[in-house]
Amino acid sequence: MFTHVILGADDVEASRRFYDAALGALGVEPGQADPLGRYWWRTPRGSFGVGKPLDGGPACGANGGTIGFHAKSAEAVQAFHDAGVAAGGASIEDPPGERKGPFGTL
Repeated sequence: MFTHVILGADDVEASRRFYDAALGALGVEPGQADPLGRYWWRTPRGSFGVGKPLDGGPACGANGGTIGFHAKSAEAVQAFHDAGVAAGGASIEDPPGERKGPFGTL
């Protein structure tokens, strides 16, 4: 459905370390910098990036926003979660696992 998602980050290096750990647990290669100082993680399914906002303003949160990353197994979902928490994230929802919704399994 989409080609890429990019999130604004005030501390790009901290974001890179976090996503290298969490996405690495899903088998994604470490992020690569572009000429604008953003980092990109690329897969055949799409690209994900983080970087300072191009307008020079501060990054602001998308409270309530969610981005789902593809995982091959329930074990990979747990590894992603655990790596993200170990890299400074917080577990704020139900435990990692399959979600049932009005559009099917998430």
